[in-house]
Amino acid sequence: MNDSSTAPVANEDVAWASIETPLDVDELKLFCQDIERLFRINPMLIFKDWQANKEDGFQFSGQNISQEEAFDFDLTLSINAVTDGVQINYQQGVKSSTTFTIEAADSGSNLNSKSKLTITENYNGMSEQERKENLHTVDRSLTVWAKYLQQYFLSWQRWSRFGLWRWYMKRVWQPMKPSGRRITYMLLWITAFEIALIILGVAIYYIEYA
Repeated sequence: MNDSSTAPVANEDVAWASIETPLDVDELKLFCQDIERLFRINPMLIFKDWQANKEDGFQFSGQNISQEEAFDFDLTLSINAVTDGVQINYQQGVKSSTTFTIEAADSGSNLNSKSKLTITENYNGMSEQERKENLHTVDRSLTVWAKYLQQYFLSWQRWSRFGLWRWYMKRVWQPMKPSGRRITYMLLWITAFEIALIILGVAIYYIEYA
């Protein structure tokens, strides 16, 4: 089950979303140390560049398509490790920080859920007037991002023990644009369907003529 707030409006300081995951707390903390992967899972971000900077943070740029009219971004991130997760601070833009808070799953949660991840986006770095003036650059992808993270965690739990899968996700899937991922997904399903039809045809042939 997911809990999420609405996207922030002019007089709001915080937006948040929570998801349950099949990873235990330590596994989830380790996963969240890969900051680039966390951001690239977000299907609303089209990356132009991502690189580490000298201050042990990151510089990344691209386009955000979470609004009706997409907008470009160029951000510098600094990372703070906290006891129960990680905090990402932004030196530019409307958003001041994103915090990933990790805890054990609530009692009564789905039997497959071992941990809970809460993503909190803070907008208190700007005054209300400044936020009003920059509403067109507010990142409204939080709910979608949380959904895709949860899907990724489920796949990770199922397939990460296979080295080939990890290599594909890291080296091929992760650098792709969101549109490229969708096209690849459709092509894989079409290929699988065609292979199934060939196998079915061969099976029918041998049943009738062998």
